[in-house]
Amino acid sequence: MMQTDVKSGHLNQSGYITQGRARLKQLTYAGSGGAAGSICIFDTNTVPVGATYQRLGNVVTVSSTAHGLSNGALIGIGFSSSSGNSATDGNYTITNTGANSFTITDPNSGNTSGGIGCVYVVAYPNPTANFPNPNRWITQVDTVASAYNTQEMLIPGEGLLCQNGIYANLTTVNFVTAFYG
Repeated sequence: MMQTDVKSGHLNQSGYITQGRARLKQLTYAGSGGAAGSICIFDTNTVPVGATYQRLGNVVTVSSTAHGLSNGALIGIGFSSSSGNSATDGNYTITNTGANSFTITDPNSGNTSGGIGCVYVVAYPNPTANFPNPNRWITQVDTVASAYNTQEMLIPGEGLLCQNGIYANLTTVNFVTAFYG
């Protein structure tokens, strides 16, 4: 059966496409043309936190002032790249915390310098927390430096289920229109 109640939301800066339960069906977007950019999509009811990171081998160290997270906390995170190299976006368990940093284990290996941007949402702030619909990273789309043209990302099947809301974090992107139902 075809879904007939598809809606859309349009952003020129980071923000919520919609709040509450929805299935993300498609993204239409355009890069800024001058530099590579990205659209990081989160299923969240809180605005993602901006931070920086570096990766040495499989260990990613995220610097985030007074983050308040403990070992075993779950986060969803999207990483910017440096010279085409970045950590792997996804949902992770924190393995080591300090007052202003924490680490995660990347399934892939590589090296980046420090100070590269990232954004994250907290699913479970500590290992004993339990929420019925945790915040999480959903997907990321990268744009190329020369792309002013409009591009699309079609999502197969019934779409990506977001329980809390669809938040789009835009980095060097002119706009994104999301279709959801």
